[in-house]
Amino acid sequence: MRIFVTGGSGYIGSAVALACRRAGHDVFGLVRSAEKGRELARNEVRPVVGTLQNPDSYLSVAKHCSVLIHTAFERTAEAVAVDRKTVETLLAASAGGSEPKTVIYTSGVWANGDTKCASVDETSPTAPIQAVSFRPATEALVLGSSSAKGLVIRPGVVYGGRGGLTGMWFGGAKDKSVKVIGEGNNHMPPIHVEDLADSYLRAAESGLKGELFLLAEGSMPTAKQMATAAARAAGYQGEVQSWPVADAAKAMGIWVEGLALDQHVDSGKAQRLLGWAPKHRPFVEEAGTYFEAWKEHQAAAAAGAAA
Repeated sequence: MRIFVTGGSGYIGSAVALACRRAGHDVFGLVRSAEKGRELARNEVRPVVGTLQNPDSYLSVAKHCSVLIHTAFERTAEAVAVDRKTVETLLAASAGGSEPKTVIYTSGVWANGDTKCASVDETSPTAPIQAVSFRPATEALVLGSSSAKGLVIRPGVVYGGRGGLTGMWFGGAKDKSVKVIGEGNNHMPPIHVEDLADSYLRAAESGLKGELFLLAEGSMPTAKQMATAAARAAGYQGEVQSWPVADAAKAMGIWVEGLALDQHVDSGKAQRLLGWAPKHRPFVEEAGTYFEAWKEHQAAAAAGAAA
């Protein structure tokens, strides 16, 4: 298949593009510059230089692909409007062809809100935090599309490789300041970025339409357990500090509210319909391995910036 991925050089998007390419598909990744596309090209993914703000920069490629995967999201003042415009563009690109395209939209479990650690699945009502209050409406647009085979993926807290949430804790350990948002007793639904990418690949190949999938590995560590594991793996033996949500939001934006949610995500549907199952060991069990990988990615990025 020919597959187009927005956010081709991004944390999730690059993993998705690589997983699809490793499965033998012809993959195109949207990037902002030729420089950002070099790593994709080294991994046999074709860079498409353009921006979400300018659909004409990628539309001709998207129209000739059978699967369109939207993973990009830019935290700017116009982010919500651009996200909606991108979804509408991808859905429109599916119209008129001999076969409907598969359009996969990236949402997130923060759309489920605080579940008080009660298990939620795809049938549970949404209660999004303010930062992602727009997500349910966009999900509905994709799932209800008549022109495309719309699918939605809601990842949990993503870690592994070059970053994700755990990268914040690894970096904090280096600076002797590891923090959790709130008290840190809230449970998180982690998922390794490569396990997440595998779910996109399976969804792309499934032929399914109108399906929503919640993705997490099944472990339920607390934020403090994850942060402590990260700190110890990075060689920091100090205390993990609590950071009040209101104070953190002033410094980092309203999205940090999601890091204080108490959640338990059931991914049984992805296992049943996609044959998906996580392959990586939970973060708290193998934090040392994940830290070493993160450190190497940081070193490579620093070397690239200095070159």
